[in-house]
Amino acid sequence: MVAVTLTAFLLAYSHPNIAPLASSRHVSTAVNRHAWTAVNRQAILATSGVARASAVVAKATTSTEIIPREVLFGNPEYASPTLSPDGKLLSYLAPDANGVLNVWCRTLGDNDDRVVTSDTYRGIRQAFWAEDSSTLLFMQDNAGDENFHLFAIDATSPDAVARDLTPYPEAKAQNVITNKRFPETVLVAINNRDPSKFDMYRCDLATGALKLDTENPGSVVGWGTEDESFEVREALVINQEDSSSTVRVRDSATSEWRELINFPYGEEGNMISFSKDAKTCLVLSSLERETTALVRLDAHTGAVLETIAASEQCNTGGVLLDEDTKEVRAVSFNYARTERTFFDTELEGHFATLQAAAPAGAEVSIASRTRDESLWVVSYRRDDGPVEYVTYEKATGATLALFVSQPSLLPYTFAPMEDVRIEARDGLELVAYLTRADTEQPTPLVLLVHGGPWARDFWGFNPSVQWLANRGYAVLQVNYRGSSGYSKSFLHKGDKQWGVGDMQHDLSDAVAWAVRKGIALEDKVCIYGGSYGGYACLAGLTFTPELYKCGVDIVGPSNIKTLLDSIPPYWGPLRNDMLKKIGDVDADTVFNEQISPLFHADKIRAPLLIGQGANDPRVKQAESDQIAFKLKSKDIAVEYVLYPDEGHGFQRPPNRIDFNGRSELFLAQHLGGRAEDFEAPPGSTATFPLEEAFDYEPAEAIY
Repeated sequence: MVAVTLTAFLLAYSHPNIAPLASSRHVSTAVNRHAWTAVNRQAILATSGVARASAVVAKATTSTEIIPREVLFGNPEYASPTLSPDGKLLSYLAPDANGVLNVWCRTLGDNDDRVVTSDTYRGIRQAFWAEDSSTLLFMQDNAGDENFHLFAIDATSPDAVARDLTPYPEAKAQNVITNKRFPETVLVAINNRDPSKFDMYRCDLATGALKLDTENPGSVVGWGTEDESFEVREALVINQEDSSSTVRVRDSATSEWRELINFPYGEEGNMISFSKDAKTCLVLSSLERETTALVRLDAHTGAVLETIAASEQCNTGGVLLDEDTKEVRAVSFNYARTERTFFDTELEGHFATLQAAAPAGAEVSIASRTRDESLWVVSYRRDDGPVEYVTYEKATGATLALFVSQPSLLPYTFAPMEDVRIEARDGLELVAYLTRADTEQPTPLVLLVHGGPWARDFWGFNPSVQWLANRGYAVLQVNYRGSSGYSKSFLHKGDKQWGVGDMQHDLSDAVAWAVRKGIALEDKVCIYGGSYGGYACLAGLTFTPELYKCGVDIVGPSNIKTLLDSIPPYWGPLRNDMLKKIGDVDADTVFNEQISPLFHADKIRAPLLIGQGANDPRVKQAESDQIAFKLKSKDIAVEYVLYPDEGHGFQRPPNRIDFNGRSELFLAQHLGGRAEDFEAPPGSTATFPLEEAFDYEPAEAIY
């Protein structure tokens, strides 16, 4: 199975409720975004001992009872259930006795749940099975620095100790690939030889021995394999001169590389898989069309042999293959909600059975399957409750409740999330998601801006959204131009439109729409976001100060030039692509100053709350320091919270709960919503640089 990974969402950020990352058998440090799913709630409450303790008749509404932050933003009680390939064991993430997220395991059909790993502080969010069905692999970084290491532990031995398979200080592991034909080994990309390049290593699971398999010539940003041989035979290459991307393939580990398909800047695409005989390849491509289609190419000539699936509205999303034949079984699309096209009538029947058992409106997904596909873990994702998991026996069609991700949420009633369409000032249609407090009257509005910006918002349960709705706010999430997944034109309509351009205008137009529709009070709007969303917050307060009553910026850049000068070395091949999308802030100082809020900070009139992780490798601490101290020097209202053990977002629950508690008080003060009493939770590491200015040295910016 090909597992090339490109970090496309450079400034992506999950809001402080960030859920554990899901896993798959072919993984990297990127999240598997299609791992959500579920089952009939009543069946779960009736059969699951885990959920039964929380089975309370839901009488509360989003407008009558304060839902505690600890319930919304604490660790999930169960997450990322994954079947071992042989179907004998089930792993999942859950808090240990000390409340730290660790990997657990149980024998299927038994109640012998036991904690396998022993992280004591930060928690583990990525875990998956090796193909030997006894070794669990997991990823962990250090205090949010994103230098993930790959660890292994024997899930069948109670005395097992985790082993670091990539024990290189300051290096990062990613692009992990397993293969059922070679269960004793894994492939993993590591940048230990050169921080800017990821070479592919072959690791012996029994001994931990690493052997260099494929050396990176300097332009490869992701690797893939051919399944039958388990050889590295695909490479995704970024041309740093023109920002084109090229998929290269080869016939064997000793053959010469050749170009399969090239995507000039402005086009989108990537390879999915070789065919079983490796004579053809499945590729996503936007060439000669607006959206990416799933096409089959001749593996030697690159000629398009057939177009398998496409949508005029949005890009092709998930592709489900037969693990043995490599035939396409289903393809998903997501304009506003998930839709599927099936090429396998049997699979379509299974999904119909599962959908019939689902709560109304829930989205069904396969979270995990055994190697022989006889047993599935299925999830139902909803907008008004936690994810619910069941096992599904393929032969009989029988389902058995497994667990609810957060049973503590079950006593509460949550607001529905509505997908809406907003017309921008130039007529462009924007897909957005609206979640409202339980009232038909206009309320204060929180414009929740996603990171990326080359990412997007999705429909489904979102603790941050429900938290804000419960406190009395309407919440609007907009897939502004530049968001990914819609079309190449939609994506590139965001080029050079940061801050003072159409990307920001889309957000302003969304606010105007909400006011015009009687959803929002015009004088009570907050702009709130993380990463690029944090930048959008700063830009909104700076360039449209009349529009917002207040703003919350989490790990947002304030000076685009210093942001790009401090990105991690392994993002080097992508830097030119960022300059093309953002604008050439290297060569054009005037343009950088035009779009960077730091140079216009004195225009800010609304109060600002800033949150930052000290170890953030994407948006360095200096980005928050420099604007916070500048605002402070000009007596502009600003609060700044720094967490020394966090990175690009807040992973530890005490820090998530802490920052959200401070945000809640901030919003209540300036917008007038409700607030739960706040006391800094035990274990929070919040520091306050502006209050410690006499003995605090701001992080140095790179100019």
